[in-house]
Amino acid sequence: MHTAKQLLTIRDASKWASRFLNRDIGESNISYLIQYGKVRKHNGGNGTLIDLTELKDYYQSYHGKREINWKEKLGDDLNWALSFDHLREKDTTKHVHRLHPYKGKFIPQLVEYFIDSHTDDFKKEVYFRKGDVILDPFCGSGTMLVQAAEMGIDAIGVDISRFNCMIAETKLLDYNLVALEKEVEKIREAIANYEADSKITSFENDLLPRMADFNNRYFPSPEFKYKIQRGQINESQYAVAKEKEFLRIYNGLVRKYKIELNHSAGSTFLDKWYIKNVRKEIDFAFELVKRIKNTKNKKILAVILSRTIRSCRATTHSDLATLKEPQLTTYYCFKHKKICKPLFSIKSWFDRYARNTVYRLKSFAQLKQDNHFAVLPADSRTVDIFTEIEKRNKKFHASLKKQKIKGIFTSPPYVGQIDYHEQHAYAYDLFGFKRKDDLEIGPLFKGQGLEARRPYVQGIVDVLNNCRPYLKKDFDIFIVANDKYNLYPEIAEMANMRIVNQFKRPVLNRTERDRNPYSEIIFQLKNK
Repeated sequence: MHTAKQLLTIRDASKWASRFLNRDIGESNISYLIQYGKVRKHNGGNGTLIDLTELKDYYQSYHGKREINWKEKLGDDLNWALSFDHLREKDTTKHVHRLHPYKGKFIPQLVEYFIDSHTDDFKKEVYFRKGDVILDPFCGSGTMLVQAAEMGIDAIGVDISRFNCMIAETKLLDYNLVALEKEVEKIREAIANYEADSKITSFENDLLPRMADFNNRYFPSPEFKYKIQRGQINESQYAVAKEKEFLRIYNGLVRKYKIELNHSAGSTFLDKWYIKNVRKEIDFAFELVKRIKNTKNKKILAVILSRTIRSCRATTHSDLATLKEPQLTTYYCFKHKKICKPLFSIKSWFDRYARNTVYRLKSFAQLKQDNHFAVLPADSRTVDIFTEIEKRNKKFHASLKKQKIKGIFTSPPYVGQIDYHEQHAYAYDLFGFKRKDDLEIGPLFKGQGLEARRPYVQGIVDVLNNCRPYLKKDFDIFIVANDKYNLYPEIAEMANMRIVNQFKRPVLNRTERDRNPYSEIIFQLKNK
């Protein structure tokens, strides 16, 4: 005997899920489940419907049991309050936090939890208050600095990477938003009207409808994703066959329109990773940016261009974070579950990011408070923090001499995981910034062996020792680390500090390819 399905609209499913989970579940969350094949899509007379039983099964199997499963694997000391599992992606990438991609950053809510000036059910002690100064000696793209500005706390960031500092600074600057919007609009129009190769438009006008028709026929969404989720299709075998089938169409169009795929031979990043037409458009756009007279506007337009060219590299969507080989043909995309193509123009991406950046800057301008900040492109092991700030902001320097820095909130590099200069190689190549890879602490290229761990420990100790004279005696230091080699007890001892608390938080990896439970520790250090 079959039980009749109880079908709900997306709106009704949102309301049901909110009651079931006792928290807000928006219609966009339900649409996500359909889009990625988590639940089946049913067609109703007035729109999309989903089965209530299937929706309930999904939430019970994933959300309801996740905390229990993770604690079984990672330990009962896991602080689930620090998982922030109730947040959507748009919450963790709010306003300027998404101005530019950056590997290895923590979410802003983690900063808020430790430096906010109010208490809640989970946190009884206040570590930093308005009027204090916080330091991040590995500031990266400036997450801590932005949150400090949102809460009216003075902040200092130091980073060895000049480009990292540029990203962080552009998030924090005060702009004449009306003038900036006019500047952005002028450059958007210039790029939209620029044609390096007149054949590209005709080529894409021919290619795109063929590709859409092919995808609709062989990779219908969300049905195809739904079947993959349930093992009804061997994705790899099916994808390889269809990829080859469409490649014949693509190669025929490349020959028909005489499209030049490779740029002229060269050894630079830009030579290797960009199709010829894209490279020409990048050079044109950069010339426009260089002519901008207002320094702040020039910096933020440079960041918009950098974000654009990162998305326009000739690689697969799955390999954007870690490049493998240049992708100059159409391919089956494991991320989007369909045939995708390399990019032949930066126009649409620049337009999208330019508009998005202005919107995010406006949103943050309404939230940030009147605080001092400084971003120092320097080595945290040797930098004279107060002297550098005196060069930039006399008023901030005078305040620092009186009260010193209350503490540190930072996430140093994890040993042997990321090359921080290499992840933005395209920007260093375009802007001509001097790279300082040799001064990175714990870079990927040195590995994770004992030979790499020893200098890593000494590097973090040197940073703490160099920062100590600028801190108040009763400082609080919070270090976010995945300390799988148990290095931080030794680091604390060598720096003549003591670990007074540890907060073990689950890191909810939302990617499709890696769902293994993963945690990191926030170490709290104080003076010995």
